[in-house]
Amino acid sequence: MAFESLTDKLQNIFKNLRSRGKLSEADVKASLKEVKMALLEADVNFKVVKQFINSVQERAVGQEVFQSLTPGQTIIKIVNEEMTALMGSETTEIPLKGNNEVTVIMMAGLQGAGKTTTCAKLAGIYKGKGRRPLLAALDVYRPAAIKQLQVNGEKVGVPVFTMGDNVSPVDIAKAAYAHAKANGNNILLLDTAGRLHVDEEMMQELADIQSAVNVDSTIFIVDAMTGQDAVNVAKSFNDRIEIDGVILTKMDGDTRGGAALSIKAVTGKPILYVGMGEKLSDLQQFYPDRMASRILGMGDVLTLIEKATAEIDEEKARDMNQRLKKADFNYNDLLTSLNQVRSMGSITDILAMMPGMGNKLKDVDVDESQFTQVEAIINSMTPAERENPSLMNMSRKKRIAAGAGVDIAEVNRLAKMLEQSKSMMKKFGGSGARKAMKRNKGMFGGFPFGF
Repeated sequence: MAFESLTDKLQNIFKNLRSRGKLSEADVKASLKEVKMALLEADVNFKVVKQFINSVQERAVGQEVFQSLTPGQTIIKIVNEEMTALMGSETTEIPLKGNNEVTVIMMAGLQGAGKTTTCAKLAGIYKGKGRRPLLAALDVYRPAAIKQLQVNGEKVGVPVFTMGDNVSPVDIAKAAYAHAKANGNNILLLDTAGRLHVDEEMMQELADIQSAVNVDSTIFIVDAMTGQDAVNVAKSFNDRIEIDGVILTKMDGDTRGGAALSIKAVTGKPILYVGMGEKLSDLQQFYPDRMASRILGMGDVLTLIEKATAEIDEEKARDMNQRLKKADFNYNDLLTSLNQVRSMGSITDILAMMPGMGNKLKDVDVDESQFTQVEAIINSMTPAERENPSLMNMSRKKRIAAGAGVDIAEVNRLAKMLEQSKSMMKKFGGSGARKAMKRNKGMFGGFPFGF
């Protein structure tokens, strides 16, 4: 999980601050020294860390903290605000031209950073917003790069322009631009080959592409797991071809956080998106305040709500909420809820977005295979059994267990869980149920309590 180690260290530091009551200047400085070490261990650029600590300390040793009734919380607030500012304060969008013009976006970066996949992810986002993107395969050097882009383009429903691997990338870019204009595509995404910043010939190729088709935005794709090295490479690319923004990939991996916390301060370029998984839908817009909140272990409720809104069928959720109020939901409802929750990503990632859960997840073993097992059990039922749980008897349960390849105890456990959820809703009753549903409206599709 991204930032896990840094989050744990920062939370331990802040826990000590909160427990001390009034703080002395020495207490503040000692705590900030620990914060400094945690950031350096997370591979944050040394100059960035020094500037960050100086900014926090300047505010933290002033009257703002020592006159506060909760000085520990006040320092956490300052750290949160300064960390947000470090990553850019405001969310930045890639500027787009009008619907009748072609916006050209060129992707650049090192080999293996995830440019081709990110190209398709971004194209999918634009298509979802009503734009008409076109992907262009300019990587003529890596075997199967063109095929990979074609496969990913097909998955997100976006056309891919190719000319094979015997044409120069500059000529492909020109032809792709002409094709986009002729076919009504208003966004052209150029998937270039990975290259080292010290390869002069390859870097010149990017500059030539920029000139040939008047690239509107050059986006640097960087693997977040490379830490501070990624920041140095980004700076080198920016010095050579001038990038306009950054997309961090593999943020769902075991990244220490150095790239996310350093890249804006070092390059002056904003982080635009972050890749949070391998699925083509796993590209999230970057919000500095939300990322700071996640790093500090405060969760990210807004992103969680947005994921729920995007993935959950609102009509089905509304219908299920009504059934939950009446306590008459069945196995079909349970399976629908399960699939809607799973569509949002891993349960561990969902829990990590909840305030206060970050440092607790290392002690929680979330066995997501249990969800597959539940699905197998429900799929082994007849339509009548799914619709009417009261039909369940021992012979039916034995048949279902055999069909799902599980012990009958697992079928009993699922049946008991469903009954307990219904019983709990009956106890809520009337206005209590309405309040509970209102609090959970749109979240998890009315997923039954106790699961």
